[in-house]
Amino acid sequence: MTAHSKLIIPVILSGGSGTRLWPMSRKAYPKQLLPLTGSKYSMLQETALRVKKLAAPIIIANEDHRFMVAEQMQQITDKKLDILLEPIGKNTAPAIALAAFAALNRASSTDQVDPIIIVLPADHLIADEKAFHAALKVAVEAAAEEQLVTFGIVPTHPETGYGYIKAASKITNKEKTILPIEKFVEKPELAIAKKYLKNGNYYWNSGMFVFKASVYLAELEKYNRDILLSCQKAYEKAKIDLDFVRVDKTAFTQSPEDSIDYAVMEKTSNAVMVPLDAGWSDLGSWSSVWDVMRKDKTNNVVVDDVIVNDCNNSLFFAENHLIAAIGVDDLVVVDTTDALLISRKDRVQDVKKIVDQIKASKRTEHLIHRRVYRPWGSYEGIGEGKRYQVKRIIVKPGGSLSLQMHHHRAEHWIVVVGTAKVQKGSEEILLSENESIYIPLGEKHRLSNPGKLPLELIEVQSGEYLGEDDIVRFEDTYGRK
Repeated sequence: MTAHSKLIIPVILSGGSGTRLWPMSRKAYPKQLLPLTGSKYSMLQETALRVKKLAAPIIIANEDHRFMVAEQMQQITDKKLDILLEPIGKNTAPAIALAAFAALNRASSTDQVDPIIIVLPADHLIADEKAFHAALKVAVEAAAEEQLVTFGIVPTHPETGYGYIKAASKITNKEKTILPIEKFVEKPELAIAKKYLKNGNYYWNSGMFVFKASVYLAELEKYNRDILLSCQKAYEKAKIDLDFVRVDKTAFTQSPEDSIDYAVMEKTSNAVMVPLDAGWSDLGSWSSVWDVMRKDKTNNVVVDDVIVNDCNNSLFFAENHLIAAIGVDDLVVVDTTDALLISRKDRVQDVKKIVDQIKASKRTEHLIHRRVYRPWGSYEGIGEGKRYQVKRIIVKPGGSLSLQMHHHRAEHWIVVVGTAKVQKGSEEILLSENESIYIPLGEKHRLSNPGKLPLELIEVQSGEYLGEDDIVRFEDTYGRK
């Protein structure tokens, strides 16, 4: 795979929110950070492990997810990676441009030139990795010859949820196939999708690409120069923040918003396609999750605490409660701590409409889970009433909350598991299990875990206002404002 280039760099796009997999996937904790298919790894981790033999990846991430992305990557690799933070989502063409500049910068720092980049969305499933790597080898060889390569997924049914690529010719050599592209087409109606399947020249648009960084930037300059210039300026003015690269927000905001398909691939004369038949899915809906997961003898997928009787062809996902189902078919039931989804399996594409309704009613269930993740650990609301709320807080070993104070609430902490180091005003206090401390309103304080095991405590807040924005930070290990 490295015959034509010294440096092949995976680029993992991890900026999406995956609203069609609500209520598991939410804006603050989207599907690429979740282990959705029974694996112990998240989809982001699975994507990175798929190309672990190549150079350390460049990851394009949403700024809000940066600590979760970094932590998940640290769990699977000790390679030094580049995590570029998008200050705002601008679709795939600008994101890949940032990655291309980063790849060229990495290559120049190691006295190498013209790296090939492999662009992979973080939320795709590929069941047959051997077939994927065989197709990837073909794509890299084509990319080394200045071509822009995408993968066309060999369709298994008339799918209306994907865009399609029409190849200009049919497969002649299954071992080494590079097909010219005739056109890209939008998501079709069912009758059209059936015609595409019968035709044999149409493939699902995978959203995965392989090309030299310099070739992509040259084509972007030719067909959408405003994106190129904005991204070039945003990368050149980037700043290092802990383990992250913060591109310049002002410059990046000026970039047009466009997909790589519209900005480059549909216009260039150098685009080609490699067919891929590797058990691919973008897990774009709960029915897709049902498709790829192991089923029982009556075609049900059951996850965690589920009891079924006389049910068929359904998915039951129990995160928080026992799910008991009797005599139902073709359903999707997903239970989380604060939301329950029930849908016919053939209607799960409409989950996005529910999310839109939640947004319109100014609720928060589309944004965050009851458990909220922070760089130091997590917290979860377990009870609330007028002028009080109760949270369960978990602090990772070595983790530390910011030095902070609150204008409107006091806090009472009870250690349940582990040891807590508490800075209260000018005092520093160690608390063991079953010990507690009171933090008065307006008192500077900080909570840390000096131990080697997670610290778990119960926090009782009381006061006239209990919102998360009532935090004044004085110092923060993680560089948050």
